[in-house]
Amino acid sequence: MALPVREQFKYWGGATLIFMLALWWLGDVILPFLLGGAVAYFLDPIADRLEAAGTSRAVATAIITLVAILIFVLLALLVIPTLINQTVALFDVAPKIFQRFQTFLMSRFPDLLDEGSTLRQSLTGLGETIQSRGGQLLQTALASVGSILNVVMLFVIVPVVAFYLLYDWDRMVAEVDSLLPREHAPTIRQLAREIDQTLASFIRGMGTVSLILGTYYAVALMLVGLQFGLVVGAFAGLITFIPYVGAVVGGALAIGLALFQFWGEWVTIGLVAGIFVLGQVIEGNVLTPKLVGSSVGLHPVWLIFALSVFGSLFGFVGMLVAVPVAAAIGVLMRFVTSRYKDSLLYRGRDFDRIDEP
Repeated sequence: MALPVREQFKYWGGATLIFMLALWWLGDVILPFLLGGAVAYFLDPIADRLEAAGTSRAVATAIITLVAILIFVLLALLVIPTLINQTVALFDVAPKIFQRFQTFLMSRFPDLLDEGSTLRQSLTGLGETIQSRGGQLLQTALASVGSILNVVMLFVIVPVVAFYLLYDWDRMVAEVDSLLPREHAPTIRQLAREIDQTLASFIRGMGTVSLILGTYYAVALMLVGLQFGLVVGAFAGLITFIPYVGAVVGGALAIGLALFQFWGEWVTIGLVAGIFVLGQVIEGNVLTPKLVGSSVGLHPVWLIFALSVFGSLFGFVGMLVAVPVAAAIGVLMRFVTSRYKDSLLYRGRDFDRIDEP
């Protein structure tokens, strides 16, 4: 006999409360484990394909690990130092960018930037703040990452956790399946498959899209000659998973820097703008339909809301779990809605009698 709905609600509600409290209390402690789990989840289909090709799970995991180490070493030697240097230089040149922006506004709208005007003071203050606080913030972040504890967490614990989770992924899934309540196991499995499909379409798909677009933006902007092309391209690709935000923010930043660097060279400025227009055409017509699909089930507004709420409540860790939680809630709400539409509460007894022959 199944437990009453009230009792089931107590158990599931208690489990949810414990999860939220653990997320809030442990915070940064579980960060490397979440990152390791995310890496293992992202790479599991590759391991499955290698197994299907005839290798064992151990060999597949070893191959993936060696390739990942090679890619990381190449990035650490070739890309990351340049990225850090360009970011620091971008913070330093920010006041000059705002000064050029002031000059442009003064030539077009002289009344807006009279001496002592609010807009002029705001622009000047914003540029100085970015220069003074931005560099300080970056240095603090780098110092924090460079501490012994964080180095161990990021460069040792995350790969180790990812390796073991990837190696034992199928066994862990089978173990969790064996612990499901027998009466509700089929329903839970169906919901888990839908959540996995949503996450696979979004996280793996959008992760690949972000990587491709970030590489395209960075390489194209550097070929055009934009001074901070690597930073802008990497940043635009990183936030591509937030619908429309990556293109708008990255494009505005790139065009603003192009106006500062290539003032009067309208062809070059047009090329910078064209890079982002072409990127959006490729993303909307090729990458997203092929890699993400049209039935992800994560509305852009719902995704942004989840990122905002979990980010404000739990910080960076909350933003990491926001997408999986948003996907799970979306699937559960669709399930509850379908059950509600099949219930007497929605249909009513008179409706059932009308349907009878």
